[in-house]
Amino acid sequence: MKFEAHWETTASPDKVWEVLADGWRYPGWVVGASRMRAVDPAWPAPGARIHHSVGLWPFLIDDHTEVLEEDPGKSLTLLARAKAFGRARIEIQVRPRPDGVGTVIEMGERLASPPMSWFPQSVVELAAVPRNRECIRRLALLAEGPAHPRDGSTAPRLG
Repeated sequence: MKFEAHWETTASPDKVWEVLADGWRYPGWVVGASRMRAVDPAWPAPGARIHHSVGLWPFLIDDHTEVLEEDPGKSLTLLARAKAFGRARIEIQVRPRPDGVGTVIEMGERLASPPMSWFPQSVVELAAVPRNRECIRRLALLAEGPAHPRDGSTAPRLG
């Protein structure tokens, strides 16, 4: 799969993977995801599912995303579903930056069923690439740290 979206973060690959491995955090980094309804205990093992809603309340679509492949700490391949919009195969790769400080996150998406798969990939990428870039930007921000660290220290505030 071609990776259309790339993002670098100061967070370690382990921290990025920690966010990916927590299905309950999915709406925090996936653009369009509104809420979680359930997460299979085996997430992110192959075959495990997260059950989510997409859209803006009150106009929500309930569906699920399934893990197709997992290389723990390195890559995750998902089959995301959104009923009338079809399915998309999504691959996320996580690897250390070449300088050893932080992580490179890459994300690629291919539409796997109609109706959206009827469009040429180049047309789909006009919307998918910016969306996926924002997804992995949010993923990076979550991995970089919470606003209120668990150790009780004071986190810097912006603004």
